[in-house]
Amino acid sequence: MNDMAAAPATITGQAQTYDVATSRHVVAASLLAWLLDACDFFIVLFTLDDVARSFHVSLQSILLAPTLTLLTRPIGAFLCGHAADRYGRKPVMIATIIVYSAIEILSAFAPNLAIFLLLRTLFGVALGGEWGVGTSLIMESIPPSWRGTASGILQAGYPAGYLLASLVFLLLPFVGWRGLFILGGSALLAAVYIWLRVPESPEWLRRRHDQAARATRPPGLWFIVRNNAALCVFAITLMAAFNFMSHGSQDLYPKIFLGLERHLPHPSITLIVVLYNIAAIVGGLFFGVLSQKISRQYSIALAALLTLPFLPLWALSHSPFWLAVGAVCIQFCVQGAWGVVPAYLSELSPASVRATFPGLAYQCGNLIAASNALLQTALATWFGTGLAPAMMLTVGTAATVVLTLILLNARLYGRYRPIQ
Repeated sequence: MNDMAAAPATITGQAQTYDVATSRHVVAASLLAWLLDACDFFIVLFTLDDVARSFHVSLQSILLAPTLTLLTRPIGAFLCGHAADRYGRKPVMIATIIVYSAIEILSAFAPNLAIFLLLRTLFGVALGGEWGVGTSLIMESIPPSWRGTASGILQAGYPAGYLLASLVFLLLPFVGWRGLFILGGSALLAAVYIWLRVPESPEWLRRRHDQAARATRPPGLWFIVRNNAALCVFAITLMAAFNFMSHGSQDLYPKIFLGLERHLPHPSITLIVVLYNIAAIVGGLFFGVLSQKISRQYSIALAALLTLPFLPLWALSHSPFWLAVGAVCIQFCVQGAWGVVPAYLSELSPASVRATFPGLAYQCGNLIAASNALLQTALATWFGTGLAPAMMLTVGTAATVVLTLILLNARLYGRYRPIQ
């Protein structure tokens, strides 16, 4: 009786038994890593003007930092993903966190703009690698019945990282931008946690054992790409639309739209930002859980569809109250759709490149959507009516593309399978 009472709780799924406590540690560790990664990224965005003044350069010069970070993220997704597919999820995950934490700390001691930009370029490699590796680790280490919920929890790390960075930013008058960057290096704690409490992906270990027994090598990424060209184009196009949806609803919204066009005071803007990031977390969790019941495709499709009727309230309102309501509704839906993405891409990916494929598709789509701010400002100038129509057109088109692609793939999914 005592032995039975002391036995760890387990869940059996797909001919495999999962330890509940271990699965919880994997979910917590992956969330923590992505949250702190996002926090480090947003700290840079919040302090760009302070960094520019410190180096005695223009703001336009320092804006190269996030641009270079963005450009190198696909490189990180490929390098880190390939390493994780070959050497294991856990060691690469730990190495990625150590690297981006070290770069964050080193950035605090950058003596000039050139060194700072170099460090932010390298940071992009680590930033781009973390998401794909973390997604493969979590999705391969938990019961299948948890995947929808875990997907929502993992993706909630991004808006949660934004909120954490906003709180850390309050320390700027006391520690300066360099002090904030040093605090960002505390992400090392996530690496320690993973090292102590998270085992290697059991699915990766099983595949490696089977390959060793058969003396075969798994197909690489380029073989997968050649034999699954339609899948690759679909995934990158889908993630580009996803990123236009998120960046289109966030990048210019607080400072430019609310601040300069709607003339809201800073406290009101801050409150709206906090509220819509909380809504983003709740939306990701809600649609992630829902995806476990109605399928990944239809959960994403529903979130994208619900985005469309809220666009006028979000962009055309003038009072702070209705602007806040619109922002909350939009982010609940947009980030709700995003909450299903880790599980969806992981399950869509061929097993041999599961650490590479989702992250690379995500980061390539993100790179395509990097033109969002320029596109929205160009449309606003062309329309001559401010940002509202441009934001509605960008986000509405992206949501429609996501909806269309997801429904088409849902129709074809039953008879299409990627070559393993």
